Amino acid sequence: MYDWIILLLLAIIDGLLNLIEPFHRFVGRDMMTDLRYPMKGNTVPFWAVPLIGIVLPCAIFGGIYFKKKNFYDLHHGILVITDAIKDGVGRPRPDFFWRCFPDGNDVYDNITTGVICHGEKSVIKEGHKSFPSGHTSWSFAGLGFLSWYLAGKITAFDHRGHVAKLCIVFLPLLTAALVAVSRVDDYWHHWQDVFTGALIGLTVASFCYLQFFPYPYDADAFWPHAYTFQLSEERNSRNANSNSVRPTVIETVTLRDSSSILDDVEGGRRL
Repeated sequence: MYDWIILLLLAIIDGLLNLIEPFHRFVGRDMMTDLRYPMKGNTVPFWAVPLIGIVLPCAIFGGIYFKKKNFYDLHHGILVITDAIKDGVGRPRPDFFWRCFPDGNDVYDNITTGVICHGEKSVIKEGHKSFPSGHTSWSFAGLGFLSWYLAGKITAFDHRGHVAKLCIVFLPLLTAALVAVSRVDDYWHHWQDVFTGALIGLTVASFCYLQFFPYPYDADAFWPHAYTFQLSEERNSRNANSNSVRPTVIETVTLRDSSSILDDVEGGRRL
């Protein structure tokens, strides 16, 4: 329950971060050479990122849960998906020129040569959110975790050399990589933004998976740590109970044997 409360608080904090004004890094006349790319729409729209990075992995987690009926598996699988996009860097997007000067008439400060934007405020605000790529970090966090998850479920690293299993494991990563490439193609991000976003997403996915699950090549890779720990406790409890019962049985048998021996001895004396 506490895990879910923390997850809810993180979601609220992330929503607040999207409302605050990002840091406006200085943008001068000489910097506009790399910021004149045309404004384009999103090949992967914003609404599709949660579907790819959250709903798709959760659907697979749910399918495995309903097949195996294991609550721990469902809980830890869904819990890991979070959004951690930061607004602190304020790097301008590659199309910042047209966000700042939508009519093409660029205006600069005579002293600092800094830009004096006259575009739409919300568009300019979004233009200061280039680093890192949110699309990429979301995709690699959710789909990267899914790759770890599938590797454990289908025992991809069982040393039997099944290429098909590796293809299944790498398919989510390929999907995330295509999302990342689209961000550069649409001129919404520089390649450094995408690379860093992918690194953040994969790092978070790896830490979270290994927090809850064994390594995919482990013999118990199919179930999370909590479930195997529960089974171990139940097994130890059964062994403890069986050990406490056995002495009573032995003592009963011993008493019975002793009684029969005494009867035989008394019978011999009578004879």
